[in-house]
Amino acid sequence: MGPWRCLLLLPLLAPALRAQQQQFMEYVERRITLLEERISQWHDQSSRYSTELRDFKNQVLGMLEAAEKEREAMRAEAESAAVRVERLEREVDYLETQNPAPPCVEVDETLMDKQVATAKQRKNEKYTKLTDCSDTIASVRAMKILKRFGSSSGLWTKDAAGSSEKIYVFDGTANDTVYVFPRMREFTLFSATRKAARIKLPYPWVGTGHLVYDGHLYYIRQQGQSFQVIKFNLANKTVVDSSVFPAEEQIPVFGLSPSTYIEVSADEEGLWAIYATKEDEKNMCLAKLDPASLDIEQMWDTPCPRENAEGAFVVCGALHVVYNTRLPSRARVQCVFDVSGTLAPEDASLVYFPKRYGSHASLKYSPRERQIYAWDDGYQIIYRMEMKKKMEV
Repeated sequence: MGPWRCLLLLPLLAPALRAQQQQFMEYVERRITLLEERISQWHDQSSRYSTELRDFKNQVLGMLEAAEKEREAMRAEAESAAVRVERLEREVDYLETQNPAPPCVEVDETLMDKQVATAKQRKNEKYTKLTDCSDTIASVRAMKILKRFGSSSGLWTKDAAGSSEKIYVFDGTANDTVYVFPRMREFTLFSATRKAARIKLPYPWVGTGHLVYDGHLYYIRQQGQSFQVIKFNLANKTVVDSSVFPAEEQIPVFGLSPSTYIEVSADEEGLWAIYATKEDEKNMCLAKLDPASLDIEQMWDTPCPRENAEGAFVVCGALHVVYNTRLPSRARVQCVFDVSGTLAPEDASLVYFPKRYGSHASLKYSPRERQIYAWDDGYQIIYRMEMKKKMEV
């Protein structure tokens, strides 16, 4: 086909080409419109989702904030409850100390007479030892002055049988409140009693002859002309037992300590009571006590004089009496009485204590530590002893 024919056909094909072009443009416009609608729909949905997500986030944050407030409120309530419980426990402990279980302290005259008769039947019999302890004091070599606490007379000690490190302090010769320090460190470092617990006893004590033994306090109560040994449980603050001491017309056991009528002592063999009566007012008596029932198992008249005696303790079944003078000088163990007969009084060594301030108000032997807790004119002192076998004396 020649060029002139193409020129003739152009006018005929132009409308068809324009029609196709128009259709293509309309198609493209429809597609663009559809895309715009979809984009707009996506934008609307995205905006709605963002709004919902923001609202949900704000709702969760509000819930978390409310939960945190509730937790703080519960914590405050728990702390307040703990404070109230602790206060209630202290009040209960205080009430227990103020109102301990009343012990049965009625004196059964028949039972007391029977106990006295039984003890007298075994009086001055040779003692059968419970342990193989055969030591006696060789010397007092070391001394440690801890502090000055309280009045000129009193006593301080640990539990003579248990493993507790607590320090028990009895200030004075007539009181009803015992100070308890958790350890030696607190007792030594603090001059005041703010680090000490207080135990108020149901009855006041008399003298300085008391003892802490196996979780119990054995202390002396005066009731008229008679004396009672009170067994007090230190854990629950109650009186476990009490017993009228079966001795008639008692007098002060130590010439230099007129307020002490019974000295309760502990050694490797158990519990002992040192006392004196008008029947033999020149010398001391010794009794073996049953820690459980407070019954007297045996009694002895000793050759140890009361005059110028300031204290006494028992070591391995032997009574050691410490003497001084009314014008205080150097204290010394000058009389030893062995209940088993192993050591004769005249064979015992004369043992001196280091020179101190005055006269001892109390001397408490600790069998598990082999040392003595002494109270000298208000000073609390520890004496460490050197021991040797009795047959070496």
